[in-house]
Amino acid sequence: MQGVLQQPVKGQSINLVELSVSHYLLARALEEQGLSERDVSIVNTSDADIVAAFNSDDVNNIVTWNPLLSEAASKPGAEVVFDSSQIPGHIKDLTLVNTQTLKENPKLGKALVGAWYEVMGVLESDTNKGAEARAFLGQASGTDQKGYEDQLAGMKMFWKPRDSLGFLYSDEAIEAMDSVRQFSFEHGLLGEGADSADFIGITFPESTLGDQSNIKLRFDPTYMKMAADGKL
Repeated sequence: MQGVLQQPVKGQSINLVELSVSHYLLARALEEQGLSERDVSIVNTSDADIVAAFNSDDVNNIVTWNPLLSEAASKPGAEVVFDSSQIPGHIKDLTLVNTQTLKENPKLGKALVGAWYEVMGVLESDTNKGAEARAFLGQASGTDQKGYEDQLAGMKMFWKPRDSLGFLYSDEAIEAMDSVRQFSFEHGLLGEGADSADFIGITFPESTLGDQSNIKLRFDPTYMKMAADGKL
């Protein structure tokens, strides 16, 4: 989960990793207040330094991700005023595979998706195996089992293939990616040749955003459908 600590207000400085998902979250948080990035000063701060910066007397506002967010939020008086749960579908944790590679190796798609949902099944289970998995991933991500479970509680998880498919076919999924591509264009992340957010194409099962001749991201439901139908 991403989060904004304290209350960004006009004229203040905000510490974050510039051009990261934290930067995107800040843009959305400012929108909620009727502000824009022009109304604040962004201070580029590495994730390795951001908690220490927040604990200093000079920094009042940060945007970061877990487990750093939870650590910083433990500071007396700190308050998370906006987090990624308020913009579901905008900040995603994904596994991406090159389209041509997947076309040439369909068994790879089946194996990855099958393994993904097998792990999801373990993680969400109220079993010893599930607890062990959450403890292991908590340690790997710099926290512990409770810290990791707290992170999961603050995220929209697509535990089952049909959950993922429902989102993929929704207007919400398209609106989220439209917002992300607009941010990316405005911050020069689409490259020097991009003259608009439509410079690249993003495909969904039933529609495309942007240039259909320059597709850079595909949300292909093929293997999730197989998983949902038990055909992997």
